[in-house]
Amino acid sequence: MVIKGLQKLTLLDFPEKIACTVFLGGCNFRCPYCHNASLVIPEKFGQDIEEEAFFKFLDSRRGILGGVCVSGGEPTLHKDLPLLLKRIKEYIPEVKLDTNGTNPEMLESLIDGGLVDYVAMDIKNSREKYPLTVGRAGFDTSSVEKSAELLMRGKIPFEFRTTVVRELHTGEDIESIGRWLSGNEKFYLQTFKDSGDLISEGLSAYSDGEMDELLKILQSYVPEAALRG
Repeated sequence: MVIKGLQKLTLLDFPEKIACTVFLGGCNFRCPYCHNASLVIPEKFGQDIEEEAFFKFLDSRRGILGGVCVSGGEPTLHKDLPLLLKRIKEYIPEVKLDTNGTNPEMLESLIDGGLVDYVAMDIKNSREKYPLTVGRAGFDTSSVEKSAELLMRGKIPFEFRTTVVRELHTGEDIESIGRWLSGNEKFYLQTFKDSGDLISEGLSAYSDGEMDELLKILQSYVPEAALRG
């Protein structure tokens, strides 16, 4: 398993949990606004964290941490992800998975196997603009659609989230997303921020007022939608 980072404490990443976040390397997308380029582009990878060092850390946090967030990159690219999650649960009771939804078969297996307790799935853009937004010409969104449908069956708690970038997202895109995923699920619009570790340059954020207007569009279809960040 390619463990590339560890945030030892987070009060934000796992709802209502004191948690840590482990970052796995590698991704099948090249979103220009990605704020973790060093987790996505192999040439930028840093040194691995040994699995045993990670589990030693978890052992030292028994009774303190209530959850572990597994993020990336894209965790479901790793065939041994189920084994990692199973072992995490031997130390910390609950696991949250961050995913782009491109591996619905693994996602369903993890849910049915009781290996994840909460899923945060990125919705990159309207289906029409996915290829542009994820940096993959001709990308077929069927896998993403299947993962979204799976989560909306309500087997476990989940959220959708979209990072909004002025150069990539319009009000029409947000409306298209709303029509696609209309429902009562948790859905967050996140304001783009330059982390200093982006894949591309020349991107910018909407103002707070503009984000409020985009949220109103989404709430017409997803009443529980909210802003984050």
